[in-house]
Amino acid sequence: MLINKNTKIVGKRCILVPYRVEHVLKYHCWMQSEELQRLTASTPLSLEEEYEMQKSWMIDENKCTFIILDKHMFENTGNEIESMIGDTNLFFANTDDRICAEAEIMIAEKWARGRKCGSEAMLLMLLYGVETLSVKQFVVKIADDNDVSINMFRNFGFSEVSRSRVFREITFSRIVDGEWTGWLKSKVEPYQVIKENETHSDQL
Repeated sequence: MLINKNTKIVGKRCILVPYRVEHVLKYHCWMQSEELQRLTASTPLSLEEEYEMQKSWMIDENKCTFIILDKHMFENTGNEIESMIGDTNLFFANTDDRICAEAEIMIAEKWARGRKCGSEAMLLMLLYGVETLSVKQFVVKIADDNDVSINMFRNFGFSEVSRSRVFREITFSRIVDGEWTGWLKSKVEPYQVIKENETHSDQL
C-alpha cells in the first residue's frame, strides 16, 4: 500500500517497516516452511513470483503490509535483514468503502516467539489501521488448533463469529470504538509513527 511506503512504526519490542525488495529473499525462505504455510493458509511461490508479489503489494491499495523487526537486535546490529522476525497485514475485501479489514500476524522466527513481539506488532498494526486507514471493524481467521493466536485475539477483545469445519478455521471480529482505541494506545505506549524520506537506504 502506497500510504505506508515510507512509514516506520517503533514500539517497545519491535519495529514495523514496509515490505521492500531487500526483504524478499528472507521472506521467501520463511515461506518454504510447511508449518508456516499451514498457519497462514498459503502456498509456496517461486523466488521470482515472490519478487513480483512484493511489487504488487507495494501499490495494492487493499493490502497494507509491514515487516516486523526485533527492536533489540536491530539496535545492536543495525541490520534489517538479520532483525526480521515476521510480518503483519491488513486486507480490505470491499474496495468501495474499506471499513472492514482482515488482520494477519506471522512470527516466522521460532526464537522470537513467546517474547510478546507478535502481540505488540499486532496491536501497533491495529492502531495504525484505526488512526491512519480509518478501519471501523477488524476480522481475523485463525486455524482452529492455533491456540496461541486464538487466545491472543480473545485477549484483544475479539469475539468468535463463525467456525468452518471444512477449513478448520475460526473467524473472530472486533468493532472499533473509542474505548477500545484508548485501550490499544495504552498497550503500546510509548510508540512512534515515523515518516521516512523517499530515498531509503538499508539502514533505518
